[in-house]
Amino acid sequence: MNDIPVPMKINWQIGDLMEYRGKQELFTRQVPQKLKALREHALIESAVSSNRIEGVQVDQKRIKTLIFGASAYRSRDEEEVAGYRMALNLIHSEGAGLSLSEETVLRFHRLSRGDIWDAGKYKNKPVDIVEILPNGDQVVRFRSVSPEQTPDMTRQSFELMDGLRSDSRVHPLILLGALNLDFLCIHPFRDGNGRVSRLLLLQTCYHLGFDAGRYISLERIIEQNKERYYETLQLSSQGWHDGKHDPWPYIGYLLFILKQACREFEERVGQIQAPRGGKMEMVIHALQGMPGEFTLQQLEAVCSGVGRDWIQSILGTLKQEGKVSCTGRGRGARWKYHAE
Repeated sequence: MNDIPVPMKINWQIGDLMEYRGKQELFTRQVPQKLKALREHALIESAVSSNRIEGVQVDQKRIKTLIFGASAYRSRDEEEVAGYRMALNLIHSEGAGLSLSEETVLRFHRLSRGDIWDAGKYKNKPVDIVEILPNGDQVVRFRSVSPEQTPDMTRQSFELMDGLRSDSRVHPLILLGALNLDFLCIHPFRDGNGRVSRLLLLQTCYHLGFDAGRYISLERIIEQNKERYYETLQLSSQGWHDGKHDPWPYIGYLLFILKQACREFEERVGQIQAPRGGKMEMVIHALQGMPGEFTLQQLEAVCSGVGRDWIQSILGTLKQEGKVSCTGRGRGARWKYHAE
């Protein structure tokens, strides 16, 4: 892959995403209770959307119970939605500490498929991607890897990514898309490959330092762009078995999805307004993270949603208490926080 020229559009997307990643820490310092609401909402959307893409649907009135409760399942569909939620919980709780490996995707499949005979097991028969034409005829769109080759090829795809991550010539975000494409082309399971690929995408994002998927559902954005998902996957899978495929349509699509999630997260955080007590808490938290001296403008940049008048008032109170000091006046004033 390091010999293939990267399209300019992909480079632009990577540049935008790296800029978002640089701002990420500022966003995640916002009001904790508001971020908690975003996390819970994303969890619901992800479990529902990823399953709905595969035709699995549940009663809207039962969704919160399935995601956050311990209710007995009323159908196979409910079990799969709840199982996907368990896989999401695993990813969000362990983050980058959960390895990108064959063992992990088998675990994702075992959780997301629930109590079914082949959960967490590779396919034992050929599984082809079939397209049903308007007249009812079926056409094989893609022949996946044979059952005999599946374990080795799945293992090799993760080993290849591990090897390339140390190669500075291949950007990690490109590897994110290539790994996901290889997984879908291998198609290792009888059923549930799409759902596991989306869990793998979220997990890879954590490994590359992108946390937007914790607060914004990647699966929901994929569902909203489902036609493009199938279109780019078809384009990029052609010639895959011979190594003559064009990976960029699908890689570009996944980068677009991640960029949309990052942008939406930034917009949502910008809409968060802290209550009065929360504003003091936010400013104190920001001060604790300031490196030595700082300006009022630098503090404002970190305290999104808190007005300048509030920040100045809080600084005045803290100055009286001896918790901050100031040298200079006006725009050039330099502040310093004195840790307790």
